[in-house]
Amino acid sequence: MAKVTMLNSMAGNDFQKTLDAHILWNIELLDLKDGIFGKGIAELTEDEARRASVLICERKLSVYCFSTGLFHGEMELGEEKFREDYLNKLAHVIKLANILKPKMIRLLATQTSKRWEIKDSIKYIRANFPWLIPLYAEAIDMISSAGFEATIENEVGKCIFSTPEEIIAFFDELNCKGKVCLTWDVQNLWQMGTYPTPDVYNKLKGLIGYYHLKGGQHDNESNQLCWRSSLEDASWSVVEITRQVVMDSVSPVICLNPSHGKPKEGYDYSNITKRDLDFIRKAIPEIE
Repeated sequence: MAKVTMLNSMAGNDFQKTLDAHILWNIELLDLKDGIFGKGIAELTEDEARRASVLICERKLSVYCFSTGLFHGEMELGEEKFREDYLNKLAHVIKLANILKPKMIRLLATQTSKRWEIKDSIKYIRANFPWLIPLYAEAIDMISSAGFEATIENEVGKCIFSTPEEIIAFFDELNCKGKVCLTWDVQNLWQMGTYPTPDVYNKLKGLIGYYHLKGGQHDNESNQLCWRSSLEDASWSVVEITRQVVMDSVSPVICLNPSHGKPKEGYDYSNITKRDLDFIRKAIPEIE
């Protein structure tokens, strides 16, 4: 069995109302990102975290993941900038985690200003930024030593992860097995050029610990993401791949995300979060 959650802000920007929506939709786990008293998770004060904890506990909910934006910058900014912006902030995030008790703390795969000039980001990192992966390892050790699990999510834009091979090579270099897992955002990797297939999943299966689920449609001329859509209307094999993720028990919790892509003329976007939730639960009964 797997459980389902969603980014908290998908239920609105009023934090108490988003918690109530989780109860209404029978979602017991929280993925905290934005819209927490008007702030992102990493920007909360400790007093605000304690206030959030009271509201969460009153509703008998619990926190599964902190979706921070740490490590999202371009690595060309340099080690000193990364250490100042991310490692120092991580120490504060861990203080918040000690209050709100998530299982996971998310880091993002970093960006590179040379993304579209290079074919292999890991070779580029080895040659030019040998400090980057050890800095990730340092952050992962901080998270692990505090009693939490680290996860690294593939992002969009100029992300260093555009293929399964880059992801696998990065985690091999990182060599932190047991302390960190991949958050596979299916649509993000699609936007970076890798269309979602069962073969892509099988390549990444040994690294995945958290699964982000979005819809999305391609146009008639290519398989590149074009339109945002519900899960039910997605162009990729949502049910087939998600069912395998559940059967393989690689991600005990599946997190709904809002679809990227352009709005499609005439498409019904009303109540899409609830529609996605209902669809995936009905399509895969093994999801609680």
